Amino acid sequence: MSELNVAPESWGPWKETAFWVGTRAPLTSATGLSSAAYVDDRFFADEQLAVFERGWVCVGIAAEATVGRVLVRSLGSRSILITRDGDGVLRGFLNSCRHRGTELYECDADVGSTLRCPYHRWGYGLDGSLKATPRFEDVPRDGFEASAYGLAPVRVEAWGVLLFACADPEQVTLAEWLGDLPERMAGYGLDDWQPRLTQELEIRANWKLISENFQEYYHLTWVHPELSKVSRVDDHYRYQGAGMYCGQTTTPVSGDERDDWLSLPPADGLDDSDAVSGRFVAIFPNVLLSVLPNHVFVMRLDPLAPGLTAETCTWLLPKSGADASDDAFEPTRSFWLDVNSEDIDIVERGQRGLTRGAVPAGPLAPRFEEPLHRFHNMLADLMTGARVQVPDGDDGTDASRWGTAPNPTPATIDQP
Repeated sequence: MSELNVAPESWGPWKETAFWVGTRAPLTSATGLSSAAYVDDRFFADEQLAVFERGWVCVGIAAEATVGRVLVRSLGSRSILITRDGDGVLRGFLNSCRHRGTELYECDADVGSTLRCPYHRWGYGLDGSLKATPRFEDVPRDGFEASAYGLAPVRVEAWGVLLFACADPEQVTLAEWLGDLPERMAGYGLDDWQPRLTQELEIRANWKLISENFQEYYHLTWVHPELSKVSRVDDHYRYQGAGMYCGQTTTPVSGDERDDWLSLPPADGLDDSDAVSGRFVAIFPNVLLSVLPNHVFVMRLDPLAPGLTAETCTWLLPKSGADASDDAFEPTRSFWLDVNSEDIDIVERGQRGLTRGAVPAGPLAPRFEEPLHRFHNMLADLMTGARVQVPDGDDGTDASRWGTAPNPTPATIDQP
């Protein structure tokens, strides 16, 4: 594994604790982030290094990684390859030949059993081992051992429907990063859910604005009048355990005015809470996960520039709904597209305001924006070079609900 890029001397004021005073304050006196966090080119470059090259980043849907296919993904400035070998084991590598460093692949490709360099045709197994060096030893080299020149490894793991990668060998494990989330969502059996549709788009806003918008429902009534009929403000509750994520739930998901979210058959074996709820989880840094009883909607965010983000949207269905016709799937598909269109409009307006106005950071609303405070502090840890502090979860007290009522049908993990 090559060494990570390091350039602390070039980092801006966000390397210092003074930049994060408002973020580090208690929620009831905390502010949002400085506009520089959304518009400054230097902040963006440092964030790519500090967050996307050192954290566990969602790089796709687990079902995309199949034997004989290579996935090409980015971790900050780094390009990586992901394979699944003949034994079904996920593997990750830097996208660079061990001969003279040539990029191996530009995009996802079917490769059979061999990863091949386009320059001098060095070949690697799906496990990264060096298998072929055409004519390299026409004149033998002293002490050359092919076993010492396999592809440089990168950590990759799957959880549920998601595929993660991490370029920092010293980072905590994915299990530590996710905290209680795998246990919290175990009842859905997400490993077996399959992609139905994927769409890609570009949004003219910073990736954090998109994540922050997903995390809070303060804006719901005004920005999403139709969504608020199936995900009403008064039906939102905490869904927050320990881990690098921000969670909320809608219980119940209403079907009295619109049934778009309930038109497909639910997954088998859901408990009383999962069967009536919508779980909305932003896993730091870049994946937004909406889990309903009958479908999952995933938004993966790939930052391209301070004010530009690639968003990959994937709908997944459980086995019970996998054979749904296009007509049956259409209400779910179109509903999410309508909601996402409303979100895109408001986050792009947010980006324009931060760029053209650059006003000082404003106060967070404790009732609705505790997830943002949590998210901002995760960011602050990484941007200041601190070791990741995986946040604790709620303790079940009234204070930890931040103004919401007790959930009438709490998740099993949150029941006394």
